[in-house]
Amino acid sequence: MLDILVLYYSRNGHVALMGQKIARGIEEVPNCQARIRNVPSVSTVCEATAPEIPNAGPPYVSLEDLQTCAGLALGSPTHFGNMAASLKYFLDQTSGLWLSGALVNKPAAVFTSTSTLHGGQESTLLSMMLPLLHHGMLMVGLPYTEADLVTTRSGGSPYGATHLAGVDNQNPLSQEEQRLCHALGKRLAQVAQLVNQ
Repeated sequence: MLDILVLYYSRNGHVALMGQKIARGIEEVPNCQARIRNVPSVSTVCEATAPEIPNAGPPYVSLEDLQTCAGLALGSPTHFGNMAASLKYFLDQTSGLWLSGALVNKPAAVFTSTSTLHGGQESTLLSMMLPLLHHGMLMVGLPYTEADLVTTRSGGSPYGATHLAGVDNQNPLSQEEQRLCHALGKRLAQVAQLVNQ
């Protein structure tokens, strides 16, 4: 069984919901299972501590989760066109995995949610790709054979799955966004199978 890690930071729940849809796509592929994890928040004013087990949602990620996964779906809300500091903080702790080449040739995909349609969806996806490329991971996007990429009026990008949450964070995932999340998870798992043959 191939473990595909779905790792995210979610502030208002939209990225978490996208992660669940991606996980469903992963688990449609035979011999693949999704392992959902998140990262704790970081503080800008003082050292923050979090319990080892979060009060709600999936467990926090460990470096071992990353090392042992067969593939990675990485998600974050957009913060000024970039990934959230909490996710970047975790990734900055992966130097040991980089030195050992633990993530080389593992497939990876990225996903994000923004308040506005032009609020940095694609730049956030690209910012998440950079450390993964440094780790030697194989980036998996969404091809235009996914018809929703052409017709969507909400989120969606060839770089990864996206969601338009709205300035009040009240927009539910559209049908197109849900299908694209599902397709991204399925494609990621299929590539993981090919890599692990």
